[in-house]
Amino acid sequence: MRKFLDGLYNVAAYAAALFMVSILVCVLLLIVGRQMGWYIPGLNAYAGYSMAAASFLALAHTFKQNEHIRVTLVLNALPSTPRHILNLISLVIALGLSATVAYYSVNLVLESYAFNDLSVEEDATPLWIPQLAMAIGSIIFAIALLDELVRTWVTKEDIIISNAE
Repeated sequence: MRKFLDGLYNVAAYAAALFMVSILVCVLLLIVGRQMGWYIPGLNAYAGYSMAAASFLALAHTFKQNEHIRVTLVLNALPSTPRHILNLISLVIALGLSATVAYYSVNLVLESYAFNDLSVEEDATPLWIPQLAMAIGSIIFAIALLDELVRTWVTKEDIIISNAE
């Protein structure tokens, strides 16, 4: 299971990286197009869709690599047992919030698909397509938080970031 989950987080991170490259390509095409006197309709929207996709798809991998910003001032000052309990409470709260975001993101995709919502930009893209990356990223992030909660509960090891790092 560990191998599968780590693979899932890595695949999401690679997808996020591809979306970051697509942001670069969109912006470069806009710049070059402006200089050459041509314009590709909807390119601004696709750069925005790519930015949202990159952000959400990178959440789980970033979290599992311990790269999210965490306020550890209180955690690092506590003895082992209270620190562990507070860390578990934090993970439960984060899991609840991320599961809520995932739930509503999936609902948004389903509603956009059912109502055939289209982008108001020139591209007229069906909105469920770019929203799908947000929903998938939210789900994978919730899975990563559940994974970390179970790991922390079972092993009783907390990931504590020291100020020296």
